[in-house]
Amino acid sequence: MSGEVKGHLLAIFTILCWGTTFIATKILLVDFSPVTILITRFVIGLAILYMLRPGNMRYRYPEHRWYIALAGLSGISLYYLMENIALTYTYASNVGIITATAPFFSAILARFTFKNHRLSVLFFIGFIISMLGVILISWEAHQQNVSLRGDMLALAAAILWAIYAVVTKKICGFGYDMIMVTREIFLYGIILMLPAIFLLGINLDIYDLMKPINLFNMLYLGIGASALCFVSWNIAMKYLGVIKTTVYIYAVPVITLITAAIVLGEHITSIKLAGMALAITGLIISQR
Repeated sequence: MSGEVKGHLLAIFTILCWGTTFIATKILLVDFSPVTILITRFVIGLAILYMLRPGNMRYRYPEHRWYIALAGLSGISLYYLMENIALTYTYASNVGIITATAPFFSAILARFTFKNHRLSVLFFIGFIISMLGVILISWEAHQQNVSLRGDMLALAAAILWAIYAVVTKKICGFGYDMIMVTREIFLYGIILMLPAIFLLGINLDIYDLMKPINLFNMLYLGIGASALCFVSWNIAMKYLGVIKTTVYIYAVPVITLITAAIVLGEHITSIKLAGMALAITGLIISQR
């Protein structure tokens, strides 16, 4: 099996899991705060990764540590904090669709960071179409008395994920073991999340955590969507690059909408379908 095929398979596996994380988080938000969910899931993920790759990581150059710290800040601390807070203001399906704009911002950053990354007219046409879809989705939420604050936080999260994607691609070129790299990214992400704990506090109650539905979803987020999926995503990034990997984020809104309708009973309205169609169409056009 070639490296490119492995990369595509790993990306598909990751997106299938990540498309349902909005639902798992939405369920956990009933008993836990956004910061509590974040800290708990990534501590679980970090513990799993330490089991897989124990010992200290030896950096070849001091600046490599700064790249990993930046990946932890953008892709763990800030991205997931904004995403989880967004879920407290808007629908899970909205967050899934809006964060699917990350490939646009990834392509723009990659254009100025790496060689041989050019942006065509089709890219910008697709971007405009996709943004119209996002606006349509947000407008419907506003009509239903859902705060636009959640949608704006989700859009900010998409930009942060683009930063994470570009930084991770840079780290892939350093030649380190990707499981250990992911472990270090988790470690810095948790450390840099500590200020949010002091500002917002945590409410981890063991009784609530041991409820079957909460325990299942927390373990799913920690082991599956965090430890396993971040490793598979980073390896896919190594094989495929920034654009080919992030293009799989297009599938997240579809997975999220279907799962939200089945599990949470969220209605898939015609306006939301139209917005999703515009967002996905624009993203596909931009990559032509």
